[in-house]
Amino acid sequence: MASTADNKTGLAGVAEAAKQAPGRGLPPVHLWHPAHCGEIDIVIRRDGVWMHEGSPIVRAELVRLFSTVLRKDDDGYVLVTPGEKLSITVEDLPFRAVTVTRRGEALVFTTDVGDEAEAGPDHPIVVETDPETGEPSPSVRVRADLWARIARPVFYELVEMADVEEGRLMVRSNGEAFALGPLGAGVE
Repeated sequence: MASTADNKTGLAGVAEAAKQAPGRGLPPVHLWHPAHCGEIDIVIRRDGVWMHEGSPIVRAELVRLFSTVLRKDDDGYVLVTPGEKLSITVEDLPFRAVTVTRRGEALVFTTDVGDEAEAGPDHPIVVETDPETGEPSPSVRVRADLWARIARPVFYELVEMADVEEGRLMVRSNGEAFALGPLGAGVE
């Protein structure tokens, strides 16, 4: 793990790099391949709260900024800039889908950091069953290999929108059908 001084430099460096593209969309993190610099004490908790050195990051703008330079590599989640790559901890998925709206033929999810994902071929909805509880564990791809856990109230909205097809609850978006689960499996 990098020293505390390195972490502060790394954190400041990540924040500065993320600021380079305001209003121009997301930074091109897929093009950046710096050497791995170590770890930084940032944890994205299961409930979506971003923590730094054990304390919540309370400034939503800062969380949004860091989320724009987040990437999932083969070795885990990293914050990446043109000059640095720092590992972070993600307890579940990095984002939470906190709203869903229907726009024409599309279901559009908004995440807790302000990203939008229009469900379809590039942004599938996946519902797995939690092995411990048997409860549905829904998610939607936001970008690259970054996914959002669909919040329970949003999942209930999807269930309300669903049609029953061959004993399964299904929603459609952008010409794709997504199974929410079989009837009688906690999604009725």
